[in-house]
Amino acid sequence: MSADTVSNDLFARALKLIPGGVNSPVRAFRSVGGAPFFVRSARGATLVTADGVELIDFVCTWGPALHGHNHPRIKAAIAEALENGTSFGTPNPYEVEMAELIVKFVPSIGKVRMCNSGTEATMSAIRLARGHTGRDKIIKFSGCYHGHSDSLLIKAGSGALTHGAPDSAGVPASFAAETVVIPYNSPSAIDAAFAANPGAIAAVIVEPYPANVGLILPVPGFLAHLRAACTRNGAVLIFDEVMTGFRLARGGVQEIERIEPDLTALGKIIGGGLPVGAFGGRPEIMDRLAPLGPVYQAGTLSGNPLAMAAGIAALRLIEETEPYGRLEQFGGQVREALLAACRTKGLPAQVPQVGSMFSLFFTSEPVIDYASALKTDSKLFARFFHACLKGGVYLPPSAYETAFLSTAHAGSAIDRACEVMSRSIQEL
Repeated sequence: MSADTVSNDLFARALKLIPGGVNSPVRAFRSVGGAPFFVRSARGATLVTADGVELIDFVCTWGPALHGHNHPRIKAAIAEALENGTSFGTPNPYEVEMAELIVKFVPSIGKVRMCNSGTEATMSAIRLARGHTGRDKIIKFSGCYHGHSDSLLIKAGSGALTHGAPDSAGVPASFAAETVVIPYNSPSAIDAAFAANPGAIAAVIVEPYPANVGLILPVPGFLAHLRAACTRNGAVLIFDEVMTGFRLARGGVQEIERIEPDLTALGKIIGGGLPVGAFGGRPEIMDRLAPLGPVYQAGTLSGNPLAMAAGIAALRLIEETEPYGRLEQFGGQVREALLAACRTKGLPAQVPQVGSMFSLFFTSEPVIDYASALKTDSKLFARFFHACLKGGVYLPPSAYETAFLSTAHAGSAIDRACEVMSRSIQEL
């Protein structure tokens, strides 16, 4: 990147008014060093910084930009909805259409409720599972990030891991005691956790493909074992598909793996870039929500018409364009370019990739869980990150995050990005 005078000035002003100068921790670049750039605009596969520098973007606003930034269909949908108002505080037609699309696309969802973020979706799903079962304890997996609610911010990934504090201050010990944390990809750990807490586990929540500690894929049979263990023990299985839902397939990981959870948390793409979340699942569980049942959940902006209109446009584009084959090709191209460059340089590397999601671990060992992810060379990744940024490619500013592709990366963008990343590895 060229000198970023405007970004530096903005960051200096922000530091005086916003904790750390950012409104979400990973944006601060603490993991990779240096100061963050500020973005003026985005279109297609490209960001334009406040200093006018163009960057090929592999963050895609952390997942929602499946169709690229500022897509004309999504813009038009927002503009049309805006003509009628920004928020009503009443039911609106967009909510019904969105619910119909989600139920149509996601195999396990019979009913769905909208909310305002992925954190709200997972938090509400946990409360619903507890209310449905009458139990208190939950199981989560080390390194899986499910938002920043108290019950779930325990051995979390994402920004918590990036900043070296996966257990957040401010979470009461009594809350943490109700969360059982086990390693991902370990069937024996699942069985041991249930055996140690007989009749006490309300739910197991999992990112079926963990993507907040880098990208980790399940070993064969792991998710099936988890499904069977939950069924056998009367626990609710919650898939957190906030990142993977609609990004990897219409029905998310559960469609790919042919495993149906009881509840699913969604977000990202169903807002088309605007703030949104949703959770849904088996009708007999969902009907435990108020006003039908005793589990309370509410939100003034839930089902916001602008967010719903944007998300409907994004999902309709999926129906019309069937993007997943092309996105798999793009992801495979990036993976092969990174692995080839690392082989040439003699660097140990793992590049897990599925569809439009990938990450790069500088380690010789396969990454199957939180512990093996921590063995990556994060300092080497920081050097790689800055070399790519200098060359005009923006990757997630952490060794423990997942990168994203969009349909807008087709052609010169993906070719150019692979060239820059390959050269950056050679320069390490």
